[in-house]
Amino acid sequence: MALLITDECINCDVCEPECPNNAISQGEEIYVIDPALCTECVGHYDEPQCQQVCPVDCIPLDPSFVESKEQLQDKYNRIMAVHA
Repeated sequence: MALLITDECINCDVCEPECPNNAISQGEEIYVIDPALCTECVGHYDEPQCQQVCPVDCIPLDPSFVESKEQLQDKYNRIMAVHA
């Protein structure tokens, strides 16, 4: 699954630089995660880094984008191929 930033976000700016895929950006009111780029850090880390640094715990799994670890790994491979 991709991750999702809820409206509990306080715009503290700590999640954006932690994302290795540049999936997090400033939205109109709060930060947002691009599900096409979010791999839950599969391929980079054992755990999603944004969740690790979020002080208000507002980054749950996004039920709209259900993906297996294998699908997340495939997405990571595609993203890395584009940036190679």
